Amino acid sequence: MIGAAWHLLLGIAWVVLTGDFSGGNLLAGLVFSYLVLALIQPQVPALAGYAQRLPRLVRFAGFFVKELVMANFKVSYDIVTPPWYMKPGVIAMPLQARTEFEIAFVANLISLTPGTLSLDVSDDRRVLYIHAMFLDDEAALRQNLAELERRALALFR
Repeated sequence: MIGAAWHLLLGIAWVVLTGDFSGGNLLAGLVFSYLVLALIQPQVPALAGYAQRLPRLVRFAGFFVKELVMANFKVSYDIVTPPWYMKPGVIAMPLQARTEFEIAFVANLISLTPGTLSLDVSDDRRVLYIHAMFLDDEAALRQNLAELERRALALFR
């Protein structure tokens, strides 16, 4: 969190010092501030791991947008075609997430994806119950959701 605050502060400082308040200049400032933070990271313990988290966040954003678009197309296609291919069902997915924040983050990502909805978490916080519109291949769905969880947790660990 401290790394993100410094990143934003240095990017804004770049914009103020250059006097160009355009979006492109802010982006350039954020790139340069990232490079500065990556260079000084070994000397500043509070910044430990920040240089690795940002590329992971960008890769995760790309992965999630791709999954989101594919799920939207699948649900949209099923809605506009006469024979419905839905096979709804509920599955229990074992969780690797342990903290309340991680569990909530993963559950919300799953609910944001069209065709899936997080229903509940077990009392021991180790299983997430998920409703899926397309439960043709339960193993493939579990694998996709586990990959989503793995990538999401990599942002925080």
